Amino acid sequence: MSRQKLNIGLFGFGVVGQGLYDVLEKSPALDSRVSKICVKRRINRSLPDDMFCYDPDEILEDESINTIVEVIDNAEDACFIVKKALQKGKNVVSANKKMLAEHLSEMVALAKEKNVSLLYEASACGSIPVIRNLEEYYDNDLLLSVTGILNGSSNYILSKIFDNHESYSVALKEAQELGFAESNPSFDVDGFDSLYKLIILTLHSFGVIVSPGEVLNYGISNITEFDINYAREKGYKIKLVAQVERLRDKKIALFVLPRFVTRDKYIYSVEDEFNGVVIKGVAYDKQFMFGKGAGGHPTGSAVLSDITALGHHYRYEYKKASYFGGFKYFKEAAIELYLRYSNPQVLRNFEFKSVSEEYHGPKYHYKIGFIRLDKLIAIKDKLRDLDIFLAATGKALNY
Repeated sequence: MSRQKLNIGLFGFGVVGQGLYDVLEKSPALDSRVSKICVKRRINRSLPDDMFCYDPDEILEDESINTIVEVIDNAEDACFIVKKALQKGKNVVSANKKMLAEHLSEMVALAKEKNVSLLYEASACGSIPVIRNLEEYYDNDLLLSVTGILNGSSNYILSKIFDNHESYSVALKEAQELGFAESNPSFDVDGFDSLYKLIILTLHSFGVIVSPGEVLNYGISNITEFDINYAREKGYKIKLVAQVERLRDKKIALFVLPRFVTRDKYIYSVEDEFNGVVIKGVAYDKQFMFGKGAGGHPTGSAVLSDITALGHHYRYEYKKASYFGGFKYFKEAAIELYLRYSNPQVLRNFEFKSVSEEYHGPKYHYKIGFIRLDKLIAIKDKLRDLDIFLAATGKALNY
């Protein structure tokens, strides 16, 4: 099959957009060019004014443009652009994990209906080609789990806490000053970014689309020195970990939680703004992928990879959704958690199936035991407002 020429309409001209434009201009072998760039407002740029437009329809209605690349932050705007582009029969490359996670069913169906390609490698783990590998290399029925550090901002903060003995507040401020975390860091530190990425990876791991609101995500914003010292005394690091795991009877469970990680685990040594993904299977045991998960250049490299793949008519086949008889999302599995609290009244919110360890101190107390995921999902919006900290122990799910 011959390579197709891509006439690109680019949405967004920040760090990623500008970097992508430069690479495409310097790589004529890609047989792709940016014809028009849509931005929200006029600012000083090195390119001529006629390269830019301010109305999305100027690109979306242009029949000569066959490919849309969007690298904008706003999920609602991205949804409008991607949906209309697909409806117009244009190929799309997107990096917006929130938009994709919340509209996967609709966007995948629309791409199939219009017989076009929707690629989004950059939405999951930056420079790590995890989606393509799950699609092409791990496209069999032997996959057991995908576990990883999917958010560079929270991992940077935790690295400074455990490696440099910084407090959470100091590490967060440093991450914000370096541009790794926003002024409102909740999207990263409360596990939403990791959640949206996990939703996308779950589709390519097991062929199941799960609503983000139906999955437990809890982050690191409530961590205290007590929790940090507990982990250190046990020889652990705390990492914010996302996981999708295959259970028996074609069931899967998924969640995003801080986790106590021992030195023998691959993700123990994933530091700073890096991401790490462990793929576990029946025949190949564990395989580890590591790289920068965010930033202009890593994200841009993933976008460029998708554009190159489009030139060769590549598209996701979603084979696991079609061939394996259908996995089901199972929320009733129990996970072993460390629960640190101050006021014993807070325990009314938690229904432990069993308790293996308890501690009562002058200020803080903790319990370690199994709690069903569905019970936690039911109160997940409340968890961040409680004076508690939750962390998975890493023990196998009970179901």
